[in-house]
Amino acid sequence: MKTSILFSVLFFISALASAQFNLVNSGSDEQNPVISPDGKTLYITVANNAQNVGGLKDPGDIWISVWTGTDWSAPVHGGLVLNNRGYNGVAGISKSGNELFLFNHYTKSGELPTTQGISVSIRNQAGWTAPKNISIPYFRNKSEHISGQWHEDMQVFVFAAESYHTLGAEDLYVSFYLEGRWSEPTHLGNLINTPLQEMSPSLSADGKFLFFASNGRPGAGSFDIFMSERLDDTWKNWSIPVNMGPAVNTDGRELYFRKFENLNQAVFTSTNNSDGYGDIRIYQDKLPEVQKVDTLLKIVESKRTYRDTIRRVKINGTVTNSKTGSTLPARITFRADSTYKTEANASGQYSLTVPSTRIYTIEVDHSGYINLAERLDIHTFEMATLEMNFKLQPIEVGASVNLKSVLFELGTTELLEESYAELNVVVDFLNNNPKVEIELQGHTDNRGDRVKNVLLSQQRVEKIKAYLVSKGISGKRIRGKGFGGSRPIATNDSEEARKLNRRVEFRIIRN
Repeated sequence: MKTSILFSVLFFISALASAQFNLVNSGSDEQNPVISPDGKTLYITVANNAQNVGGLKDPGDIWISVWTGTDWSAPVHGGLVLNNRGYNGVAGISKSGNELFLFNHYTKSGELPTTQGISVSIRNQAGWTAPKNISIPYFRNKSEHISGQWHEDMQVFVFAAESYHTLGAEDLYVSFYLEGRWSEPTHLGNLINTPLQEMSPSLSADGKFLFFASNGRPGAGSFDIFMSERLDDTWKNWSIPVNMGPAVNTDGRELYFRKFENLNQAVFTSTNNSDGYGDIRIYQDKLPEVQKVDTLLKIVESKRTYRDTIRRVKINGTVTNSKTGSTLPARITFRADSTYKTEANASGQYSLTVPSTRIYTIEVDHSGYINLAERLDIHTFEMATLEMNFKLQPIEVGASVNLKSVLFELGTTELLEESYAELNVVVDFLNNNPKVEIELQGHTDNRGDRVKNVLLSQQRVEKIKAYLVSKGISGKRIRGKGFGGSRPIATNDSEEARKLNRRVEFRIIRN
């Protein structure tokens, strides 16, 4: 009887508090509620609404509601500056309320961007400015969903994505803003993440507690909200996640839990008894007790801060002419979240020390030679020294360059994020050598229909040409042809060999 009365009281209090959102919740899908620091403005993402930029099929636009003193007003569309046909949502708000940190990148044309990350819009007298893209090194999300929180006091972005080291679908990551730059994302570890989905993470005001939704743990419904305490500054050691209980979780789908200490409440979304797919609800109960992980069960990770975990590697080698073998005094640049430069001496020798837990784009250039671009992935390894030797081709008609890091989604013309670094090296080369004209050549392996392979390789060549032209290179300097699988450079007997055959090259046809 007492338990029944308790649940009835909790339901009554929750229903009374949630009545504040009667004008906000509708037949559309309300997601990602974020309240401004002064408690007067509510930003939500609304999906499947005819007034969205992309209409009913739009995955979500930003809508805005204001506090009237007794409840939240009916939300209005956030406008074309903050919204496009992609998913739009607020990741965080500055304390002044004049900076909106937004999910995803934006383009000037309003078309969907080819890069990923977060963006920021500034409020001035005229309203919100066009969002400025923020680059997070090696940010990658293969999922169509993005969720998380930009935390101003902690200067971190905690988010869900299907990315590097993901255990299953979406996992939780954090990126740090330190000394004027963003770190590459850190996976929050296997105690938080499961082989299923973890989504919509947020942090308490002091950054001590993590709230997130998961369908990879026992719960009341498809997604339940869980809470865990961060035990140190590695962001990998956590208390055992605890279910938030019946005051939040139902047999529906609960997401986007955010606690606003200054308002003495938290908000989240639920599909339980909703007007549409998801409705906004209020949580005003005490947080549940957390269970600390036994020391022997903790993930083995030294208790050091992010600043202290940076390890370094000494890289050295020699730069030579690919035709004659003679040494060259070239410029060498390693790019990751920071840029590291050195020069090979007259004997072609170079040496530099860089952080060893990064993925680098390496550019080697010398006047009269084709810029060389290499990708070095050592972010999961620890090493003290590494030898890398480079061979540069003279700029002459017939010289051919394999763009090893220019990659596409399987069977499509969609460039992978890591392709743009090497394409930008090609842009630099063409800008520095304005008389050079090139022919792009696309190749596939020999599997599948021959005609379709030729067509796909031609479309990929056209995609790359369009990118180079978008960077200011004249289209008259670029030809392109797709060869399908007719020009293999290796056998097609194994996946590794077929991978070599799937390539894009450029050949100099005029100098």
